Amino acid sequence: MREHDAAPGRPRGVTRRQALGIGGALGIMAATGLGTSAALARRPSVTGAELRSELPLPPPFRVPLPIPAVLAPAGTSGGADRYEIVQRETTLEILPGVRTRAWTYGGTLPGPTIEARRGRPITVTHRNDLPVPTVVHLHGGRTPADSDGYPTDLVLPEGWTEPTMGHGSGHGMGNMRDPHAVLSRRTRDYTFPMDQRPTLLWYHDHRMDFTAPAIWRGLAGLQIVRDDAEEALGLPSGSRELPLMIADRAFTAEGELAYPALDPTLRERPGVLEPYLAGVLGDVILVNGAPWPVHEVDAARHRLRILNASNARHYELEAVLDDGRRLDLVQIGADQGLLAAPVVHRLLPIAPAERYDVVVDFSAVPVGGLVRIVNRLGSGRTRDVMAFRVARAAADDSRVPRVLSADLPGWRRADAVRVRDFSFRAGQLDHGRGWLIGGLPFDPARSDVTVGLGDVEVWRMVADVHHPVHLHLVGFRVLSRNGRPPLPHDAGLKDTVSLRPGEAVEIITRFDGYRGRFLFHCHNAEHEDMAMMANLQVV
Repeated sequence: MREHDAAPGRPRGVTRRQALGIGGALGIMAATGLGTSAALARRPSVTGAELRSELPLPPPFRVPLPIPAVLAPAGTSGGADRYEIVQRETTLEILPGVRTRAWTYGGTLPGPTIEARRGRPITVTHRNDLPVPTVVHLHGGRTPADSDGYPTDLVLPEGWTEPTMGHGSGHGMGNMRDPHAVLSRRTRDYTFPMDQRPTLLWYHDHRMDFTAPAIWRGLAGLQIVRDDAEEALGLPSGSRELPLMIADRAFTAEGELAYPALDPTLRERPGVLEPYLAGVLGDVILVNGAPWPVHEVDAARHRLRILNASNARHYELEAVLDDGRRLDLVQIGADQGLLAAPVVHRLLPIAPAERYDVVVDFSAVPVGGLVRIVNRLGSGRTRDVMAFRVARAAADDSRVPRVLSADLPGWRRADAVRVRDFSFRAGQLDHGRGWLIGGLPFDPARSDVTVGLGDVEVWRMVADVHHPVHLHLVGFRVLSRNGRPPLPHDAGLKDTVSLRPGEAVEIITRFDGYRGRFLFHCHNAEHEDMAMMANLQVV
């Protein structure tokens, strides 16, 4: 990691060697079959290895799309709402006729959706009835540090007496400890002020070294922030507003969720088998927990709030009719809320943890027609995601205004008090290969970046392979990719940006809201577990 004071004029460029990510990445790239950067350029969104399910898979577009239930408050007082969620293992029917054990929030996959109002605080009490410690992070939340879900702030299950990651070893790095870790027994209250723009957030496990398998087993759910101004725009709503959590999984012959963990109990030894060091991909595409589902819609506009909750799989989404025609994907929002104005796409790339808010107009599709959502980066069964069947003609009084929001921050490069440089690359840990930021593995006891509350900074990031980089606490704007203007899908305020192989990306943000210890990291969940995180201290 390197920093320097911002100065008038153009920031220093990134060398070709930095941009290609040559050096430390080559060992892990060879070990995982990724090849060189030149080879990666031919398939820039394939980072990882695919697990193959061991049982027959259902045909696509037969299972109805589930809509996650909205969680009712357990109580309301003083202008704030309180929710309760129990984390527990349960058995679900994910594949038709097959019973699968899953770790869940509240017994469902995904967990229940929490609907919040801007400026109205909520507290969520999580009770851990699972066999291992957990941590809850509200991804995209503008959250105080003590509720942000730091990876060593563990909620311990009843009777847990074993050493915990962050108090014992982690990343194969020997005796690493976190002197600031906060441990809770069985329950913990997470408080979210909801002082942020309306948007789609998601909550998931964030336990140090074991985030990837915990999410894979089911610990993920949605949270939506709403406000009056957005609701007055006339966007599609009610049954025509659909949350879509896309995730890939694989299944054993017995119908269990397959995952190549070194320790299947997720109690002691972190990590995955060597072929999957670059990321775990599944061969079954789930949407809201159902395989390749279908959903009946009116011949009208629908708002699709899309989350890529996959560990490592990237998608390039396209809406295709039976006759090969494509429907526009009209983007109205990004990770952190509405855009200033709509952006029209035919293909929409989405990296792990990114969210896109899009409107699709089905009015020109004949009744009975099928619209498939296709992943242009997939092959075989992973090329299909889900489908919509137009069931009926219907009136439609919704609209997509030319101006969506006027409250986007107007940070300029000249406002930055500092420019920092970061590399996201493979490297060597004490006892094996891993993934590093600025050449360093994550250490909860080390301070990596310190920023002043209210400071505006420009961050320049380079990657060897594909890395979706997520900043906690703040949203940011993408300034450039390889010195050129950002891509159309970079519009708006984001909290996760997809770095492509050999690419240099600049972002700008303001560190406001709360002081304390936060994180930034790669959201390829296997990379994250293998040390690709860093500490961000706001003072």
